[in-house]
Amino acid sequence: MQSWADAFRGWALANPESFRLVYGDPVPGYTTPHGGAAPEAARRVCTGLTALAAAAWPYAELLYEGSEFEWSDFDAGLLAKVRPDFPDLPPAAVALALRIWGRLHGLVSLEVYGHLRSQTTSPDKLFREEVTQLVRSLGIPR
Repeated sequence: MQSWADAFRGWALANPESFRLVYGDPVPGYTTPHGGAAPEAARRVCTGLTALAAAAWPYAELLYEGSEFEWSDFDAGLLAKVRPDFPDLPPAAVALALRIWGRLHGLVSLEVYGHLRSQTTSPDKLFREEVTQLVRSLGIPR
């Protein structure tokens, strides 16, 4: 997971304009072109995050026992991206993928948009520690 997270952060920091294009506020009235670069990048990240959740699920499943997520809790567009590649993944694991995304994307967004500059001189340490704690929270053995 550390390698994937580092690659995501590295791409975002090296390409802040592209990051903003994919993850920034949508422009009112603008629709991205079908098959364009931004939707494809978002799809790859979605698939990658779901793959991380799928790999972690055998360890994390017991931690999420009793989860009440159902397929109807998710957007049909998300499910169209996820279910073909991960047909055996339960709804709770898809929710886990979204939580993983939130933790990784949150710190990267703060860094890309410059909000960490006045908060820390070591955003890389902060990110690495977040990923370490994320892995621990999933019950993945060292």
